[in-house]
Amino acid sequence: MRILIAAGGTGGHIYPGLTIADAIRSRYSDAEIVFVGSDRGLEGELVPRHGYRLEQIPSAYLERKLSLAVVRTAWRSGRGTLAAVSLLRQFAPDLVVGTGGYVTGPVLLGAALLRKKILIQEQNAYPGITNRLVARWASGLALGYGEAAALLRCRGFVEVTGNPIRSDVTSVTRLEGARRLGLDSARRTLIITGGSQGARSINQAVEGASAQLKELKGWQIVHATGKRHFGSIAERVYHVNPATNERIVDGNMVIVPYIHDMPAAYGCADLMVSRAGALSIAETTARGVAAIYVPFPYASEDHQRKNAEVMVKAKAAVMILDAELTKERLWSEISSLAEDSARLNAMAQAAKNMGKPDAVKRIVGLVERLIQHP
Repeated sequence: MRILIAAGGTGGHIYPGLTIADAIRSRYSDAEIVFVGSDRGLEGELVPRHGYRLEQIPSAYLERKLSLAVVRTAWRSGRGTLAAVSLLRQFAPDLVVGTGGYVTGPVLLGAALLRKKILIQEQNAYPGITNRLVARWASGLALGYGEAAALLRCRGFVEVTGNPIRSDVTSVTRLEGARRLGLDSARRTLIITGGSQGARSINQAVEGASAQLKELKGWQIVHATGKRHFGSIAERVYHVNPATNERIVDGNMVIVPYIHDMPAAYGCADLMVSRAGALSIAETTARGVAAIYVPFPYASEDHQRKNAEVMVKAKAAVMILDAELTKERLWSEISSLAEDSARLNAMAQAAKNMGKPDAVKRIVGLVERLIQHP
């Protein structure tokens, strides 16, 4: 089994590819898997770290407006397609899998020219422009949200598999998760995170509402500020030297730059405050955790808002638009849920009903289906 996976740019595209690759390799130990990425994204760091060969080709952001940048994009994309065709001829994969990012355009175009089988895994409720353009050549689509189907034309099958997540996201118990994070398993737990880089708007709202949050009886709160924001918050708010202390405890609040053990966090979380990236939602729903989503306002085509809207419609989450996020609004939503156990539990159950913890198994099944049947 020879599989080429095109994934690039951000972790939201790269991690699904890695999860799929790990699942294939666990089932087929002799499978040959090669990743193709851009020459400027996170894949240069993440893919080799996970033990996979990475080939990098030219690719560029697809400009929406007519300008000189369109010419540069076309030039790089053309070079990328030629490089992809060369690689495809050398590696001769049985299947090409695209999980998103600008690099998938040249790779999937090259695969279509060579009549290779193509499987696209689209994470978001509103598909990105690259997948909207190349889906017509795909042998199959594996969707994170059924809402994306109406916007994608595909000559093959279309299945709503959910988004692939690591198996350890669902395996950690509440007791074990609390132990690993140094928390009390008997207390309700609120996890607040803006991702690895943090979210300034979320941090500011949490900082402004910190006095009320510290009075939230029966609750403990983990606030992950993001690495780039932690130092200033530690010094300005808590008067702590961040060079010597990366875990600040202030009453019922624990402030850290980053949560390295997210499976443990999901294991003990009763409520999440986070951005609305597709993988974050997939993990939150797989664990059945109620959430307050603050979509990143600059996500391409506002896809995070559309992801969050699906969850709100299912009554599995609350959404606060970034422009409307204030300390008062954040505290109002958190306190309302914290004081209404019935509503919190109902949201958690709705989230669990939306979850697809077996998504990666379904996707591997589609990989097998495409490879085994002409």
